Amino acid sequence: MKELLENGLSNLYQTVLNGKIKDVKDLTLSLLEGNFEPQQLIDNALIPAMGEIGARFESGKAFIPNMLLSAKAMKIALEEIKPYLNPEKTVSTGKVVIGTVKGDLHDIGKNLVVAMMEGAGFEVINLGVDVPEDKFVNAVIEHNADILGLSALLTTTMTQMETVINACERAGIRKKVKIMVGGAPISESFSKKIGADAFTGNANAAVLTAKRLIGK
Repeated sequence: MKELLENGLSNLYQTVLNGKIKDVKDLTLSLLEGNFEPQQLIDNALIPAMGEIGARFESGKAFIPNMLLSAKAMKIALEEIKPYLNPEKTVSTGKVVIGTVKGDLHDIGKNLVVAMMEGAGFEVINLGVDVPEDKFVNAVIEHNADILGLSALLTTTMTQMETVINACERAGIRKKVKIMVGGAPISESFSKKIGADAFTGNANAAVLTAKRLIGK
């Protein structure tokens, strides 16, 4: 029984790690129907697989297309697992509200961060693109978010990040949420200038930074 358990988890881990999107749905369903605990699949296969693909990306052994395939495989598996989850027993790493700031319609990088966050066990509320400051603030309040993620790809829209941070200050929630910023034109110095808690340059770094910010 132990060997069967280990093999099942290993197969799902490898399937997600290698981005085998054609195989992951059937494999996940077969494991669930074989009495695997849904949280067990998340904790011992999906999260470790996304952690490994992130580590490979950091070390130059994997690239963005590999991460996108792994992320897609993880999301397919997660969609099959969700109906089996008991909300009372589900353990979340933390809650993240994320979006691309007002005036900016780019979302590929943001969506990769979302997938990596979900793969690491975060509950992610993805607000999409062209998000005004009041929508960010309301989402943080509604979901009692631990982290607010702001994305921008244009130099003309990156200043909207400071607008959002100021809106959080006015709403009295700035000290209750950690704010992370990212995107092609963003830098560490810009992040500090506008009062963000952290800047991250890629999806894997975003996950590691998010965990550090909330002490996980």
